[in-house]
Amino acid sequence: MTATTRRTKVGILAFGDGRAFLQEPLKAVTARFNDELAARLRADGFEVVVGEELVWQNHLAVAGGRRMAAEGVDCVIFNFSVWAWPQYARVAAQFCPQPILMFSNVNPQYPGLVGMLANAGSLDQVGIPLYKTFGDIADDATYRQVRARILGIAAFNRLKGMTYAQIGGRSLGIDTAVADPALWMKQFGVDVDHIDQMELVRRAEIEMREGTRIAAALDYLRRHLRKIHWTGPDAKMRLTEELLRRQLGMYYAARDLVAEFRYDFCGIKGQRELTEHFATADVAEAFLNDPYGPEGEPHEPVVCSTEADMDAALTMQIFKLITGMPVLFADVRHYHADRGVWDLCNSGEHATWFAARSDDPAVNLARTEFRPEGFYFPAGGASVYHIAAPGRVTLARLTRSGDTNHYRMAVVRGEFVSFGDAEDDRLACGVQDNWPHAYARLDCAPDTFIEGFFCNHIHGTYGDWVEELRVFCRAAGVEFVLLE
Repeated sequence: MTATTRRTKVGILAFGDGRAFLQEPLKAVTARFNDELAARLRADGFEVVVGEELVWQNHLAVAGGRRMAAEGVDCVIFNFSVWAWPQYARVAAQFCPQPILMFSNVNPQYPGLVGMLANAGSLDQVGIPLYKTFGDIADDATYRQVRARILGIAAFNRLKGMTYAQIGGRSLGIDTAVADPALWMKQFGVDVDHIDQMELVRRAEIEMREGTRIAAALDYLRRHLRKIHWTGPDAKMRLTEELLRRQLGMYYAARDLVAEFRYDFCGIKGQRELTEHFATADVAEAFLNDPYGPEGEPHEPVVCSTEADMDAALTMQIFKLITGMPVLFADVRHYHADRGVWDLCNSGEHATWFAARSDDPAVNLARTEFRPEGFYFPAGGASVYHIAAPGRVTLARLTRSGDTNHYRMAVVRGEFVSFGDAEDDRLACGVQDNWPHAYARLDCAPDTFIEGFFCNHIHGTYGDWVEELRVFCRAAGVEFVLLE
């Protein structure tokens, strides 16, 4: 899938020898390696800002560092292909986003590796965090390490200044869903804005009464969903057009709130007020997390956690910043011991993109149904039912332990699997026949997972992102726990 978030911006500063008579003979060497690094990054979709001059004097280090800050880069690479005086990195780094990614090219005719190690020691002496990579940028293994570190560092730096919209408060007494806003600001640079759920209802009702978007969405969903399981208005578990209109109204209400106040990600409490007296927010949450809306129009996914789970939303936002893809929200619902898979299932919150992993919403919706909510949610409405498409995944969760100010992230590799459509549906029916499911075979023993995981909610997306998460955690001061 093509990422819909803005491109990660990477800065490159090249460092050299402080002796003036060496500048001309070394100019071509440093330029060649710098160009190769920049070209590889640009070919992979990164936006690259290259320093205007080789850093070989203190004033150039200041100018280069200040330019990186002014350009708003998310990560800076200090590039070494020749010997470089160690003072320059320390001078430049104080202006740059950190940790610093230091890279030494394979160039044995010149002591670039010596320069990187000496400069790394200079940074380490003053407590500036850094990563070191040595190798040929054309080598895929070397590039994978550089890329993982860029994405992890950039996610940490891009979080700073973001605002999370907490729509409602603690749901169902779930303590792990509520975090201290001051802690978020201190550790991640993220602000928290609280909004009452009534604002969603108010805006939804205005949209239902005066807007035109709901009609277009209903028409699109009728044409593209595999099935909408309509019920009569007097059914015990109801899915009527009026209830679906309320749910779509909440989606547009949330989108408008995000746009008006420039929120970056959000959470909706749902239970109990909405789920008992208006309609569930499942449709809104699913399409917020999707790369398109219920009318099929593409949009950047807006991370939204159900039950207003703050640490869920933060985990999901980190995944989004690293991967650019929609992110799963699920309960750890059941372990099918006979099949060796976990059933990850939570209300209708899963983005419909997980149904087929397609850039075309019609393909995903063709494998998605709207089914009536069950007895947990007497207000009724649609639950977004589908089975997650197979593929390798990385799953994780931020939690707090001890005095609740110590963050850790439990991470596990795994695979979403399918047993065929009929068998997938049969398994779902035995657990929860109207909610979305992801059948996950984890790369650790069940007891290892249970012992190492301290939350009912879990998150993730397709691909192997373990190293990126490890880098993020180190940058953010979060304990990293890999379950394997």
